[in-house]
Formats: sequence, structure tokens, C-alpha cells
Amino acid sequence: MDILISLILVLLSTILIAKACDGFETAADYLGRNMSEGVKGASINAIGSSMPELFATFVFLFLFYDTSGFAGGIGTTAGSAVFNTMIIPAASILTAMKMFNIASINVSKKVILRDGLMLIAAEFVLIVTIGETLEWWHGMMLMLLYIGYAGYMFTSMKKSSEEANGGDDEEDVENDENGSSSNRLLSFFKVDLENAIIGENSMSTGNSWALLSVSTVFIALACYILVYGCELFAHTIGINGYFVAVILVAAASSVPDTILSMKDAKKGNYDDAVSNALGSNIFDICFALGLPLFLYTVIYGTITIPTEIVEHVSELRILLLFLTIAAFLIFFFSRSMGKKEAISLLAMYAVFTTYIVARAYEMAWIQPVTEILHSIQKLLQ
Repeated sequence: MDILISLILVLLSTILIAKACDGFETAADYLGRNMSEGVKGASINAIGSSMPELFATFVFLFLFYDTSGFAGGIGTTAGSAVFNTMIIPAASILTAMKMFNIASINVSKKVILRDGLMLIAAEFVLIVTIGETLEWWHGMMLMLLYIGYAGYMFTSMKKSSEEANGGDDEEDVENDENGSSSNRLLSFFKVDLENAIIGENSMSTGNSWALLSVSTVFIALACYILVYGCELFAHTIGINGYFVAVILVAAASSVPDTILSMKDAKKGNYDDAVSNALGSNIFDICFALGLPLFLYTVIYGTITIPTEIVEHVSELRILLLFLTIAAFLIFFFSRSMGKKEAISLLAMYAVFTTYIVARAYEMAWIQPVTEILHSIQKLLQ
């Protein structure tokens, strides 16, 4: 019975995240209208769609006091990073191929270099600096890494000349005062947040921020339900919650990234579709991990991760780095990205999932692989 309840909670939270992200995407599109393609995907879309990972890490740390220390948060962010790097670009490629009846898509090499190399650098920093003992400066260092990346991205951004209309923001606030308050209330219960917040009004900066904020609250609530459901599922099937976080929490929390990237692909915005996925990973590793770590250690002091979990986490970080490098090579050296590249990415994710499941149940055949990963970890540190 507990398995059924936990799966219902996971499904419910995933639906809630997906619905909340519709409103988030509308607000993000409006607020990012003056950004060049590729920058919006890597910044506003990526940050917004990474809210589930951020809140899931907060839930693991502050509400559940995860007995494995920081493992739940690392499992969620790293697992989500693998999902984003493999599944989202593959889904975007296949969506565009079907939508436009084309054989492949082209993504700017500049976007791939900027976001791909930054992601690899962030993962390398995560490997060489995070160990059994975590202090406040670990979180601060990760956040500063993201701030540096965001600063570079915005200072190098070239704004399109057509985006000079900044004067539409203030005019549209009050069309819908009379009969629609009950409809708006009903929209809240349906999690139709765009209708609940915007209604019949036109988009403006003010109501876009309101929509963004309310969507974030709904996503946070969904993440609480998601983490609770996954912890219950892990307890019921008798494995460490960390392994469930790496696959289930990570996949569910990546729903916003997937939705945004697939919608971008349908519009032909391939740079945004890919940069959203890669930018989300950078945000996940640097900020969704760094901010909760910083605040938790400032309030409660040093985090000590049990030795057994340190081993699992170190394996995950090395796997994440290798898979990211492999995906980067596919993105960068492919003249265009088609069905072959999409299938390669999906196959890599299947290998990753197989490894995590085998490791959770301590299958004998996985042992030589774990030993190799530990050897690489010691070499890097």
C-alpha cells in the first residue's frame, strides 16, 4: 500500500510541477523578450525551470534532515544534470524533426562552447572540492562560480535591434475587474496560473513577476510532496533514499526543463532549447546545491556525510563528468544533430540508470566499475 501511495504522490507532484511551469514559461518569455536567443534559455528559462531542484535540495536538508547528510540534494542535482544533458536535447531533436519534418537541427557552436565548457568546469570543481566534510565556503564557492558565469553571459550578450520596444509595460493592468474573480479562484484550484494571475489583462512587467512568483510557490509545494513521496518509496522498497533521488526526484524535477526545451524546439529556437538544458545544469550544480549548502552550514554548522554515502556520491560525480564530456563531444563535433545523436544520448541515459539501479541493489557485476570510478576520483583529488 505504501508503494502505491508513494507513486501517487510522485505522480501528483510531477503533474503539479508541469502545470506550474506553464505559467512560469509565459512569465519567463515576457520578461526575457529583450534577450538574445541562447542567453534567455541559459538564464531566465534555466533558472526558472531549475526551481524544483533548488526546492528539493532545501526540503532534503531543512525539512527531512536527510540522515545521509547532503546526499539527497547532491543526488537530485547530479541526477537532474544527467537527465537534462541526455534526455532533454534528445527530446528537443526528435520534437523538431517531427514538427518541421526535417532530418536534423543546428545549434550554435558558441552556445555549446559557452555552456558546455562551463558545465564541465563546474562539475570538475564539484569533484575536487566536495568531500566528507562540508563547510559554508563550499556553498559560497559554488554560488560565486554561477555569478561569474551569469556575469560573463550578460556582458557578452548582443541585444537584437528589433527589441527596442521597452514601453509596453505599464499600460495593461485593469481590463478584467468585474465578473472574473470566481473564474480566477477556480483557475487556482486547476493550477491554471496564467488565467488566475493575468486573466483577461495583457502581459506587463508587474503581472509577469506576480505570475513568476506564484508559479514558484506552487513548484515549491510540489517539491515537498515529491521528496516526501520518494523518501516513502525508498523506505518501502528497502534502499537508500539517495538512489531514488538520483532517478525519480531528478527526473520529476526536470519536467520544467523538458517542457520549456520542447516548446522552444517547436518554435525553432534550437539554441534556447539546448542552452536551457545546459544552463539548468550549471544552475543546479552551482546554485541549487550551493545556496542550500551555504544556508544550512551557516545555521547548523558543518555537514559530515557518512563514508558509505561519500563513496556513492563520488561515483555519481565522476559518472556525471564523463557523461557530460561525452555529450559535449556529440554536440560540438556533430555537423548537425539528428536521429543518430538523439538515440546516442538516450542510450547513455539508459546506461546511467542501469548503473544506479545495479548499485542500489549491490549487484556483483557492478563492483569492478565502482572500483575504477573510485580510482579516478582519488586521482583527481
